[in-house]
Amino acid sequence: MRTDPFAAEELTRDDFLGGAVRLWQPKDGYRAGLDPVLLSASIPAKAGDSVLELGCGAGAALACLGIRVSGITCIGVDMQPAYAALAQRNLDDNGLTGVVHCADLSALPPEVKSRRFDHVIANPPYFEDFRAVASPSQDRAMSRSGALPLAKWVSVASKRLKPGGMATFVQRADRLPELMSAFFATLGALELWPIQPRSARPARLVLLRGRKERRAAFVSHPPLVLHRGEMHEKDGDSYTETVSKVLRTPQSLPFPDQRPIQTQRG
Repeated sequence: MRTDPFAAEELTRDDFLGGAVRLWQPKDGYRAGLDPVLLSASIPAKAGDSVLELGCGAGAALACLGIRVSGITCIGVDMQPAYAALAQRNLDDNGLTGVVHCADLSALPPEVKSRRFDHVIANPPYFEDFRAVASPSQDRAMSRSGALPLAKWVSVASKRLKPGGMATFVQRADRLPELMSAFFATLGALELWPIQPRSARPARLVLLRGRKERRAAFVSHPPLVLHRGEMHEKDGDSYTETVSKVLRTPQSLPFPDQRPIQTQRG
């Protein structure tokens, strides 16, 4: 648990989306990678929407989404005081409207519990505590493993959504059964988008989304492939054209197709 604020010498300021977002990050703690950028790009938010991120870390996903879609309100929650403060700084320094709260998911502040959001997003810890490999940095270890099961993350997300609101999670593919079970318990109109490192390799990550009080048949979309070619052959950038644009510009990454969503009845 990182409680003390980060000192200036502990931070770097890194470019995301080709410099459209500049993010303060710890040199030795958790550092955002591709996952929050893909997550943020997949959110079909529009001006006037409110977005809640659970476990926001330094705020990479919120900042990237806020820069891509102007006019949204960004609310973040993180249990580590130092990261919550850093996420707030990153929202402020990027000129975004939003508030980051330091709180545990099991005890959200009244300002969050009293609201309903158009979107709830999350990049939960990829390992449960008993599965996690020890990390040399305690705060990095907390970002990689967590005591709360995925079902709790999804339950909190569902409760914070408006009717028809959308929850979108990014998670390791090997935890998909657990995540799917949690989504089915509280959300409808589920859509799965596997993320493969290369076309001939199995998915390592997934994007999963669902809507509150909506129904539709489950859809598993064709995978998103990150890199060209079947294997790494030389040094240098090998991202596909689509992924390269998403990483280097405030480019949206819509799910492969859209379909009518029915309102849940009786």
